[in-house]
Amino acid sequence: MNQFFSDTLRKLRTEKGLSQQALSDRMFVTRSTVVRWETGSRLPDAAMISRLSEVLGVDVNVLLFAAAQSDLRPNVILVDDRKLILNGGLPILKEVLPNANVTGFTQASEAVKYAEENRVALAFLDIELRNTSGLELCRELLRVNLHTNVIYLTAYSEYAFDAWSTGASGFMLKPITPEGVREQLNNLRYPFFWGGEGA
Repeated sequence: MNQFFSDTLRKLRTEKGLSQQALSDRMFVTRSTVVRWETGSRLPDAAMISRLSEVLGVDVNVLLFAAAQSDLRPNVILVDDRKLILNGGLPILKEVLPNANVTGFTQASEAVKYAEENRVALAFLDIELRNTSGLELCRELLRVNLHTNVIYLTAYSEYAFDAWSTGASGFMLKPITPEGVREQLNNLRYPFFWGGEGA
């Protein structure tokens, strides 16, 4: 839940004398999008936050600060079509990221749906997924939120070149290890508070 941002947005909208519908009209989004922002189920991206600051007549840094506070319990996902990898990887991610909501998926479509409803700060993606590829899934996740950090997981180092071209933050060879995860966390494109050493 992104409660700090949602409370801030609701307060600013009310002070401006705008209804949710009026705000959505000025933002060129649906009213349900504003509702999701104000219930904390989703955060707007950076472009939307900038537009919100203009519409509400407030310094953009007020909203950016509120969004940053909402990331104190970030959402982290692991996507691999093999349950064995999920069963081994999820406990490691929870150990290294004690402050995060860590969720696993075997289906790319489920991961995208989750990302559309929750702001994903970090995604660990298997490159070879059934019916799709991690590279394509990365593009979908970045379409939903350009500031999602993506780290690819694979057993094959030859994928590295293709992986970098998608805007990913990192690349890890399997199996997932605590040391490997910590190393990747130090090189994220969009750093966030993850609750571990060096965070």
